[in-house]
Amino acid sequence: MAAELNGKIAIVTGAGSGIGQAITRLFCAEGAWVLAVDRDANGLAETLGQCPPGQFGELVGDVTDAALPDAIRKALPGPLDILINNAGVGAGGMIEATSDDDLRRFFEINVVGLFRLARMGVELMKKRGGSIVNLASIFAEIGATSSAAYSASKGAVASLTRQMATDYGPIGIRVNSLGPGLIETPLTRDRIRDQAWRRTIFIDQAPLRRVGQPEDVANAALFLASDRSAFITGELLRVDGGWAMGRYPRETI
Repeated sequence: MAAELNGKIAIVTGAGSGIGQAITRLFCAEGAWVLAVDRDANGLAETLGQCPPGQFGELVGDVTDAALPDAIRKALPGPLDILINNAGVGAGGMIEATSDDDLRRFFEINVVGLFRLARMGVELMKKRGGSIVNLASIFAEIGATSSAAYSASKGAVASLTRQMATDYGPIGIRVNSLGPGLIETPLTRDRIRDQAWRRTIFIDQAPLRRVGQPEDVANAALFLASDRSAFITGELLRVDGGWAMGRYPRETI
């Protein structure tokens, strides 16, 4: 079977760990040339250590830096086909425990930084079309405990995705988002292990009865980035083991 992304040029932000790392490695394996972007140089080195030589570039940078889009433009070897806006921040608290500074931080990283890169992606794809995939969250659709600023920021990502899909579909740019549920990454692993209530709500009460892995999200990103989803735009694809459909008892038929 031919590689899904042969000859494609892609950008993946937050590529140094977790979901971004899994996406970068999968895209390289599927034939894309990937520009891996992260503020953690060591994380980038770990990610790219498993990618074929000559199949990637790396850029140490922070999505909150307004100069990052220009640095990315200079690092690309050719026309952009795919942009994966993965970099983001999670956790948080209830609204009365969320300061103005906390709120600004979530929006600066999850929304403003993503917005700038999405704008850059549109500019680079205008002549040829392409696919933009924004990492939202299942919390963009479903209320969850103690995530006021995070949920608000991811809701903004989902709305921006729909608007961009409407605006740029006529010139061949598809824009979709992913809604991961509980995914086991370096940022969530300790919480999954130490918080029994989290395991009960997100694993025991989900239809598939397991925690998600970064590779689960990477496979969904590959689908949305590839020509297999050529007639899909403006969607939020849930990758949550069925959790968002509702809570389910442990008993099975």
